Amino acid sequence: MCNPAALAVVGGLQAGVQYAGARKQAKQQAAFQAQSIAAAQKKQGFQITAATLEQQQRELAIAQEKGKVTKQAREQLASATVSAGEAGVSGLSVQALMDDYVRQQAGQQVALTTQQKLYGLQHGLGLKQIGLASEQELLGLSQPIEKPSILGAVLQGTSQAMSGYSTGLSIKSRMSTP
Repeated sequence: MCNPAALAVVGGLQAGVQYAGARKQAKQQAAFQAQSIAAAQKKQGFQITAATLEQQQRELAIAQEKGKVTKQAREQLASATVSAGEAGVSGLSVQALMDDYVRQQAGQQVALTTQQKLYGLQHGLGLKQIGLASEQELLGLSQPIEKPSILGAVLQGTSQAMSGYSTGLSIKSRMSTP
């Protein structure tokens, strides 16, 4: 014989099992989301470090180039001074030559300083872009996680229990009718 109460209990238990499964799934999803966010933050850190190292390398290269320009200008001035002295030349023509060497060095130094400033600007914009991209990635990863509701599970369990009880009564009435 069919027991309506047993069907009601089965319906209620089924809702409880569904709730437990949904809760476990929500916890797993939250853990995965936390791992993904941590990985994205770590990636951003690596990108910032790489961009900063690249900027430092550029700064060093420009500083070395400025040193070369300064050294080369000093050597040219010294060579010109010695050559002029050995040739017995002095006066305005020698001074004009020296001034020309100084102007050339200044022009090269200005060009290198401008390049250095542009690299700095590029680095700043690159860091902003990394920040914005990381923010977008984090927003994409930070989706709301649907957590199961105890009240919903109780209501669903009650509904399934009542449905099971009703089905049990229906089966019982059919079985007892001759």
